[in-house]
Amino acid sequence: MKKMELAQKSKLLFLSLMLSVSLFTTSCGGGKSGSNLSIPGVVGPVVTLQQDDVLISMVFDNLHLQGGLRYAIPKYPNSYIEISPDLQSNGTLMSVSISLDDVFNGDLNRLDPQSLPGGRALPGVASGRLPAVAFSIEKFHNMGVYIGPSIFGIFIPVNGLNIQNSIITARFFAGGSRVGNLSLVGEDQNGENGGFLLMLDMKGSVKRKLKKVARKY
Repeated sequence: MKKMELAQKSKLLFLSLMLSVSLFTTSCGGGKSGSNLSIPGVVGPVVTLQQDDVLISMVFDNLHLQGGLRYAIPKYPNSYIEISPDLQSNGTLMSVSISLDDVFNGDLNRLDPQSLPGGRALPGVASGRLPAVAFSIEKFHNMGVYIGPSIFGIFIPVNGLNIQNSIITARFFAGGSRVGNLSLVGEDQNGENGGFLLMLDMKGSVKRKLKKVARKY
């Protein structure tokens, strides 16, 4: 009986992973079309560069707030996260404004290296860890902001990805140009710490691409 239950669970997990891979393939177009991985219940993220600030915006379809707040990001004195009711839908808009002055501040590289919330390695990072700060805001617990040589990353917790204990990573594009990676992080063995990780390459060429995208808005 236990063997049958184990076989059924394994089959369900396999089917779930196959469905996720299908979603990945459809959304990314093989990495050539410039389209991005879809996140269930989330519109975005969209990344632009406004003067010397990187703006990351996304809408959470199933999260409804009556009002908004702006939060300071620990250790990032010129950066913030703002959540507010989305003007064009019933969802909630999250805007993350990251100052390049903060990103290229050498002091941040002395922060303690951290992995993903829950302890899994950061995808696409050889050591699996980067200097980071972890924090929580209303409705979003265990967020993380990561920093490295010409790299910036942010982890946003979300539920309902249905890729238990798995991670799917794809190239991330802005204005048709690759500017980093986007990873869907399934809930761990405890059913926790699911979300998505956006890692941006902040080298000079990418900064120029982001500025080009910003001029379109």
